[in-house]
Amino acid sequence: MTSTDNKGLPLEGVVVLDVTRVVAGPYSAMILADLGATVIKIENPNDPDYTRNFPPFTKTDKESAFFAQYNRNKLGMTLDLKNAEGKKTLKQLVKKADILIENFRPGAMNGLGLGYEDLKKENPALIYTSISGFGQTGPKSSRPSFDNTGQAESGLWSMNGYPDRPPVRVGTIIGDLAACFFGTIGTVVALREAEKTGIGQLVDVAQVDSTLCLTESALLRYSIDGVEATPTGNDHAFVRPYEQFSCKDGFVFFGGYNDKQWRETLKVFNCDDLASDPEIDTMHKRFNKEVYDRRIKPLINGWFSRYTKAELEMMLADKVPLSPIKGIGEVISDPQLIDRKMILDMPVLNEVVKVFGNPIKLSNMTETEIRRAPKLGEDNIIILKEMLGLNDNQIEDLKESGAILE
Repeated sequence: MTSTDNKGLPLEGVVVLDVTRVVAGPYSAMILADLGATVIKIENPNDPDYTRNFPPFTKTDKESAFFAQYNRNKLGMTLDLKNAEGKKTLKQLVKKADILIENFRPGAMNGLGLGYEDLKKENPALIYTSISGFGQTGPKSSRPSFDNTGQAESGLWSMNGYPDRPPVRVGTIIGDLAACFFGTIGTVVALREAEKTGIGQLVDVAQVDSTLCLTESALLRYSIDGVEATPTGNDHAFVRPYEQFSCKDGFVFFGGYNDKQWRETLKVFNCDDLASDPEIDTMHKRFNKEVYDRRIKPLINGWFSRYTKAELEMMLADKVPLSPIKGIGEVISDPQLIDRKMILDMPVLNEVVKVFGNPIKLSNMTETEIRRAPKLGEDNIIILKEMLGLNDNQIEDLKESGAILE
């Protein structure tokens, strides 16, 4: 029983119980599924993952493409974990599993008798990954949390935006995504340890902790120089030029700040003589804010204003860091991303949508077909029969008890 044709994939044979919802947990489990694990998405039959109701929806079937994006390549099962038979069934599944991932508020699974200490009795080798807002320990551990919580508590929010305006949240769920990625790394590391020792462990990953690790040099600058990180717009803390510039049809990022890259840029625009200009001939001099604003920025604006994004890319991108600032409509047709299989076609029932692929590229990993996200409880029978060996009467008893979906 597999959620995809996993032959030749690195996590083939690994069984994951995905008791999560929204993004951080489901995405983490999906990465494992993409890498070959058999992932069973377990949802409460009376209160399923509420991203099933998140837009955008497919035109024909009105299915949530948002839900589908983070739950591909999984099997779908329903279990009411407040129901005695539902708890019993989960414990039976744990005996057959390698990993369980949950992202409820700390204490919720313990309250159900399904915390790590409970489930390791069923399977001492179990990897139990808990992704939460503040982590399993500490004075704030029991607080609820969303992505914005991570951005606010970590200091990331305070750094983003423009210096003359209030801070702005990062324009994506970066806190959830950071927790997902660190959670996945921790899970694979713990699995490696369990394969060596036969002993599993609790993987405790907090959204706030994970987002803090995205603040680059902010902690260093504060601890060494007492400088509080604040919004800088498109400017950089210690290199220039390294920001957004306008051109004939939009904007580009240009980061030719070191001496070699600056000289290459001067050649392209036939300004070689500026390489020896004593006011701007070194990276350190060009970083000076007054010099940069007076000499360098107007120079670059003058050059770039005469060309389109595509023209500047052709002129400079092979020599210095320059990239068009693209809208998603441009990204979806980018030949580099398509070549890297980062723009994929994924079925959502009767339609096909574009989704991002898996950025982890392994030289020995075979390519597999993407399996659509499961409908609610779609694979109940196959899991109960093939994984647990239950017969039709036992499955009917589970239905009657309310433990699984009718």
